[in-house]
Amino acid sequence: MVPVEALLDSWRQILGYMDAGGPVMWPLAMVSVVMWFLIVDRTLFIGRLYGQPLSFAQAHRLIETGAIPEKRHKNGVLGRLVTLVLLSSQDHHPAAEVLDPAVRVLQRSLTNHLATIGVLAAVAPLLGLLGTVTGMITTFDVMAIFGTGNARAMAGGISEALITTQTGLLVAIPGLYMKAFLERRAANLARHLSAAGLYLQRHLPVTITPAPAHPPAAHETRC
Repeated sequence: MVPVEALLDSWRQILGYMDAGGPVMWPLAMVSVVMWFLIVDRTLFIGRLYGQPLSFAQAHRLIETGAIPEKRHKNGVLGRLVTLVLLSSQDHHPAAEVLDPAVRVLQRSLTNHLATIGVLAAVAPLLGLLGTVTGMITTFDVMAIFGTGNARAMAGGISEALITTQTGLLVAIPGLYMKAFLERRAANLARHLSAAGLYLQRHLPVTITPAPAHPPAAHETRC
């Protein structure tokens, strides 16, 4: 178990690092937290879609019989497609009619928040650059007042400039890498969905048989 003093010491070091970087560090921290929250969410979502895949033939058989996939297959990309098609077919629409909209809905869900991750990763170095500018302004203000004789005061402004630049890059580089990684995985799943849609279209339509009509009332059959 980590001692409380070690945690407090780590927290003090983080606060000292944030103070040394100046006010721009707090927006950078917020950008990093939101970006990584979205990255973890997308990683888990896309990872579940890769798990326990159904074959195209199994997906067709489930749609043909109207059976919801088993729990271990339900979270896979084809399991979700089958479930969505069956739920959409409950209004007596042919399965082939709702297949393409279901594929498009799932494909759009694959790229949710990826653009936001890219924007946050691109904003981080810009905030770092802003911190560089404010740090250099602080340094020049010190030089204007004290000249070059106060090295300690000058070092504070230079340190602020370097720390914010470093932090902006540390936030941006992993964020851009994870965005590209998630986009590749999402594109693979989108291609798999397209192939599944083409396969199922060749073997459908499977219509949901409507309930039999009620027999005409006795007074309607009398001439």
